[in-house]
Amino acid sequence: MNGLPGLDLDHLKTFVEVAKEGNFSRAAAKVFRSQPAVSAQIRQLEDDYQQRLFDRSGKAVRLTPAGEILLQYATSLLRLHDESRNALSHASQETRGVLSIGANEATFLYVLPKVFERFHGKYPSVRISVYRNFSRKIIEKIEAGAVDVGIVTLPVKSTALRVVRMFSDELQLVIQASHPLASKKVVTLAEVAEVPLIFPKTGSTRQVLERIFNPFRDRLRISMELGSITLIKQFVATGFGASVISTSFAQDDVIAGRLRLIPIKDLKLKRELGLVYRKDRTLPRAATAFVEVAHQSLRTN
Repeated sequence: MNGLPGLDLDHLKTFVEVAKEGNFSRAAAKVFRSQPAVSAQIRQLEDDYQQRLFDRSGKAVRLTPAGEILLQYATSLLRLHDESRNALSHASQETRGVLSIGANEATFLYVLPKVFERFHGKYPSVRISVYRNFSRKIIEKIEAGAVDVGIVTLPVKSTALRVVRMFSDELQLVIQASHPLASKKVVTLAEVAEVPLIFPKTGSTRQVLERIFNPFRDRLRISMELGSITLIKQFVATGFGASVISTSFAQDDVIAGRLRLIPIKDLKLKRELGLVYRKDRTLPRAATAFVEVAHQSLRTN
């Protein structure tokens, strides 16, 4: 092989379409060319590479082993070409557009407000679209390309996503400030099991609570199951029961004297949040900017 005298990306696009369709006529329609023009482009590629790229002996057009190899490189080259154009285009424009972000309600209420404040201060032209759900649903939306980035509970099993660890806090007992246990500096799990408890209906915290309280399940009293951290805190503050929540969710209530947070002895219940997005996707400029701001803000806090 004597080398390629100026590789034509247009020829590679045509090659990829023929490989996808397995048919010259259908590929020609996809690239808005005549079938003879498509055939000529493929012949030119075969001459350049000095390899037969398609087996045309049957009804369907099939890739040869050489064609299979070229398809991998052609797909990568075309993707990189598109990404480079997008990157250069974004670099010359003000950051604007729509940022779609997914997180659960508590994260939006208690973790992200400062991040959004800083982000809006730097990028006032970006409109934020919020998708609120549990981590599992957020991951599904990101994998489908419906949401740009998400803040989810770790670990994340999906291999299609890039994960950036962002934030960690501890799960502790939260109780009414006037409750008898409120004077304690630390409580045992057995003591907590004697108190009426308010559990979240679903989610990762619910799974943790079911696991740690399993030895006490025969005497456990779950007085309520609620789908909102805000509601859980309100009912705890009225004395309806206690709960176990992330410390970051109750700081304002503790400062105001409504609630008390107490560590549970011999239990180090950590909750980690990570920012996730698809590995194979070039993020919109607004999403890239948000990742940077969120990383700075949450690492600082």
